[in-house]
Amino acid sequence: MLYLWLIFIHAVSAMVAIGPFFVLIPMLSKLRTAEGAVLNSYLDSFHFTVRLSKHTGHVLVASGLLLMWLGGWPWSTPWIAGTFIVLFASLLFMARAFSPTIRKLRQPEHDRQLLVNKLSRALYMYMFVLFVMLWLMIMKPTLW
Repeated sequence: MLYLWLIFIHAVSAMVAIGPFFVLIPMLSKLRTAEGAVLNSYLDSFHFTVRLSKHTGHVLVASGLLLMWLGGWPWSTPWIAGTFIVLFASLLFMARAFSPTIRKLRQPEHDRQLLVNKLSRALYMYMFVLFVMLWLMIMKPTLW
């Protein structure tokens, strides 16, 4: 019964880690023209989503490790090893992709179009990485 609850927690944390990024897609175009308090609210939304994803990622990893332990899955299982490789790469990417760009957009003198384009690329790249991890978890491919 514990294993089934862990699967549920793992799945919900994956949804919460990925889902809010879809809300940010329409905000990208609005960021190009927003000013003042509206701009700050959009940037706050980006910042909140990144933090939410980071914290639900902790639950995701913890529940995944527990599932590995309880299910007897070895670290050498290809889809598990592949997921952790992609996970560590995504952590490095996320640390540099969003927060510094959001901070620069909050500064009075900035190249808005360049920074929004950078944020847009980061958003789509990170979503792609999240979907690769999701694919590995669901499909469990034999990579080697």
